Amino acid sequence: MTKGGDVPEIIPIHLFSQGILMPYTVLPLTVTDPDMIEMIDHAVSGDKIIGVVAESPAGTRYSVGTAAGIMKLYRFPGDVVRVTLKGLYRFRIIEDLEIDNVTSARVERLTTTYPDDTDELEAWRRSIELQLRKIMELTPGIPDELQLITLLRDPERLGYVAASGLESSVIRKQTFLEEDSIILRFRLLRSMMNYEIQRLKLREHIEGQVRMEMEQDQKEYYLKEKMKVIQKELGGGSVNPDVAELSDKLDVKELPETAATAAREELKRLSKLHPGSPEAGVARSYIEWILQLPWMDRSKDRLDITEAGRILDQDHYDLKDVKERVLEFLAVRKLNPKGKAPIICFVGPPGVGKTSMGRSIARALGRKFVRLSLGGVHDEAEIRGHRKTYIGAMPGRILQGLKEAGTSNPVFMLDEVDKIGRDFRGDPTSALLEVLDPEQNFSFRDNYLNTPFDLSFVKFITTANTLDTIPGPLRDRMEIIRIPGYTEDDKYQIAKRYLVKRQVTRTGLSGKLIRFKESGLRCIVKRYTREAGVRELERCIGAICRKHAVEVAGGSRTMVTVTESVVPDFLGSWKFTRETSLSEPSVGVATGLAWTSVGGEILMIETLLLPGNGKLILTGQLGDVMKESAQAALSWIRANRRDLKNDPAEFDIHIHVPAGATPKDGPSAGVAITASILSALSERPIQNLTAVTGEITLRGAVLPVGGVKEKVLGALAAGIQKILLPVENIRDLEDVPEAQRNAMEFVPISEIGQAIDHLIIWSD
Repeated sequence: MTKGGDVPEIIPIHLFSQGILMPYTVLPLTVTDPDMIEMIDHAVSGDKIIGVVAESPAGTRYSVGTAAGIMKLYRFPGDVVRVTLKGLYRFRIIEDLEIDNVTSARVERLTTTYPDDTDELEAWRRSIELQLRKIMELTPGIPDELQLITLLRDPERLGYVAASGLESSVIRKQTFLEEDSIILRFRLLRSMMNYEIQRLKLREHIEGQVRMEMEQDQKEYYLKEKMKVIQKELGGGSVNPDVAELSDKLDVKELPETAATAAREELKRLSKLHPGSPEAGVARSYIEWILQLPWMDRSKDRLDITEAGRILDQDHYDLKDVKERVLEFLAVRKLNPKGKAPIICFVGPPGVGKTSMGRSIARALGRKFVRLSLGGVHDEAEIRGHRKTYIGAMPGRILQGLKEAGTSNPVFMLDEVDKIGRDFRGDPTSALLEVLDPEQNFSFRDNYLNTPFDLSFVKFITTANTLDTIPGPLRDRMEIIRIPGYTEDDKYQIAKRYLVKRQVTRTGLSGKLIRFKESGLRCIVKRYTREAGVRELERCIGAICRKHAVEVAGGSRTMVTVTESVVPDFLGSWKFTRETSLSEPSVGVATGLAWTSVGGEILMIETLLLPGNGKLILTGQLGDVMKESAQAALSWIRANRRDLKNDPAEFDIHIHVPAGATPKDGPSAGVAITASILSALSERPIQNLTAVTGEITLRGAVLPVGGVKEKVLGALAAGIQKILLPVENIRDLEDVPEAQRNAMEFVPISEIGQAIDHLIIWSD
């Protein structure tokens, strides 16, 4: 260590990240860092001085620090060093150096400037001393040796020692350290000490309040215990121990005014009841339900439209209309946060992803998801709850779901709303009228709570397979979004992107052990499944994975590639076959188009003439509407065609649609039936690669039909090259993928004559 003012020009530099070391103060350090130990050894072998420089909040190093002398040094096993440093003087770094792999610097010593007026300096010293005494008075338990600081007569030393003991920021202390003028340094110190005094006074005030509250609590506890003894001596019941606990919880819980009032009234009643009485259990359960419900707790919506779209696309393939509606809701929510959420109803066949879409919507919104299955619910109390006077009463499933979610704005899915039962026990659909009405559900009353609960923040989504069984008033409150069955190409894409990965993971296989080719997946879709959704498709994929998993578990490491040729080895022979177009034109056989729950298909309509008197025979399990279409077709032919080779009045006309075990109905086969009858009567063949759809009138007009997308894709899969569509259905081709649309020819027709010209081959 230097003596007699001998100051080294080059010293090791230690970057201290835990505060500021002031001159005249002591800093004990426990060192385990090898670099720091090497620096200490370097300093011990030299002048025994280390430069301590503070690290700024921004992570940089200050240029002014304190030179510290090594007072004590102890070494412990395991490369641990205990060193005590004492601040000597201030310095400024002039040049950074690296000496013997030790971070060092060339420094200059900084001196303190004093005013000419010694009286001013003494006045400042006394002011600082007085403030320091106030701080010590406000700080209980301060050691006696620290109180000796006030006896310091050296102004510079008093300032440094006082500043080191203050809880101030690194920036303020560094500014104090860098100041050369002792008067300006005292001004900074006084500001820091004033802040410390105010902080200590505030802490003392808070501690006093806490002490008073604790004393009040102890007093109340004493009085309550005394009351218990008095009541016991008088033969009365004991005080319910749950009252105080529930009261404390009610004080903390944020509740609407109506709910808080109801809970307080029930708590008051509970305080007068014997703890073991049945009424006490009912009252306690009621208050606990109020405490557990998320009255004011809401999760923050994720209103990033781009991110929401990415999540929806990641979870589901296609379903364009559904995704657009969700993004529209997000956009409106972003522009008008106080707007009321519409009630959406997904309608579609089983397995098309209605429930999973609800989960994706919740993930896209950043909300909790709650699902309530309404299938088979008969009792209205399942929705509204029972009154609390009933034994075992509890709130309905709506509030139970909100309790489960923990927020008052989850995505709440009411599944299978079309399967709610109605009988003598009540009509649950009527109870849903208030729940699913944005104009009413802000004050939903559950029979159990009998106090309004705000459901307007909940995003309700319902699902149904059909709308026929949903009452009109309930259906009117919902925005219907239809989810049609998937096409073959949709199923292939879903299997490729989602189902295969999921089943491979579930069976413990990997991409190195099994691989599904496009031909294999399309074979499963066409030959082994016939459904609107993809559940059976996933089961088939899972069956293939499980069969191969048996071989792998037995020691086989053979890679299996699932192609069309090997699928029967896993799943057996084909379960379904598809109707295909005729190989050549045929008399009396027209190709129609059908739309089923499992997609589109072609429909062969056959007509045969039998000797008779004009009787119309219909077979193939046809519905009433389809029978009426056949009658209308025959009536139009009789009224408008006189150039026929066979007179309709002299023959019985037998119309048959194959696949007689499958019910068929609808008006869209009207044009095809007309062409089939006309072909048989004129003995002219019909184009085998041309299909037609459309409803006819007795005037011969062709009316639009539904399911154009599914019908077109089904016709393409069956080998059809040309389709005749009603004029008003041409716009529906926009829903058909461009690749499939370009692979076929479409002819618009508005009256039956145009269709006949394209269908029947009049020339030999």
